[in-house]
Amino acid sequence: MQEQLGGLMQAIDVNMLVAWGLRLLGVFALLIGARIVAGGVRRGMRRAFERANFDVTLGRFFANLAYWSLLIVAVLLALGLFGIETTSFAAILAAAGFAVGMAFQGTLSNFASGVLLLVFRPFAVGDFVRVAGEAGTVDAIDLFTTTLDTPDRRRIIIPNSAITSDTIENVTHHDTRRVDVEIGVAYDAGTDATRRVFEQVARSTEGVLADPEPVVMLNNLGASSVDWVVRAWCRTEDYWTVRERLLEESKKALDAAGIGIPFPQLDVHLDQPVSG
Repeated sequence: MQEQLGGLMQAIDVNMLVAWGLRLLGVFALLIGARIVAGGVRRGMRRAFERANFDVTLGRFFANLAYWSLLIVAVLLALGLFGIETTSFAAILAAAGFAVGMAFQGTLSNFASGVLLLVFRPFAVGDFVRVAGEAGTVDAIDLFTTTLDTPDRRRIIIPNSAITSDTIENVTHHDTRRVDVEIGVAYDAGTDATRRVFEQVARSTEGVLADPEPVVMLNNLGASSVDWVVRAWCRTEDYWTVRERLLEESKKALDAAGIGIPFPQLDVHLDQPVSG
């Protein structure tokens, strides 16, 4: 009887070992297969994003997200093969994710803002922008921060949440830009003659576009001068060069025409003569 019982126990042990061995092999095959499939999905998504000219940073993020999501699903399935209740395990993961999210609330806000910037693209690398109280050329747009290089070669790194919560001005979004130059002339200068001088300057200045045509307007009658504004269009990359040329050529043309540029002055009138 004891021998029969011992043989039965050995048979049970062997069957259990075989069953567990098969489960281990199944789990091993599942994880290896999941890793191969997830890697193929990630590579396929990256190639698809590249062909679609999708943003590199955002494309890499979505590809990695798909990769790790497939691996997590494979791990949950593997735990199920061992009889572990995956529902409670998933609940633990969700609770842990919530706790981490609360701890890194600011970081996640920057991440969400980075995704918005990469999806809606209010500006791109190389654009000159004014954001979050700073101005500079965009050097990089990452998931958490945006990097600007200022005209005097300072590097500024701004959290993305500060950008999306503020006004974004993309200075170089359009190919052309209008240059406004305000110049005051003396009151004794004729308006017709002054207008002709500014119109000639606007038409002849290098870099000014013929279409749209430059516009010369009488802007204001100031305390010391008659104020004019010259509005001309140029290529965006030529803005500062054209602005300087307009100012320089206007000064030369006004001098040649005998039209003065006044400076503020104060006339004092005495009601009674000053005694010696």
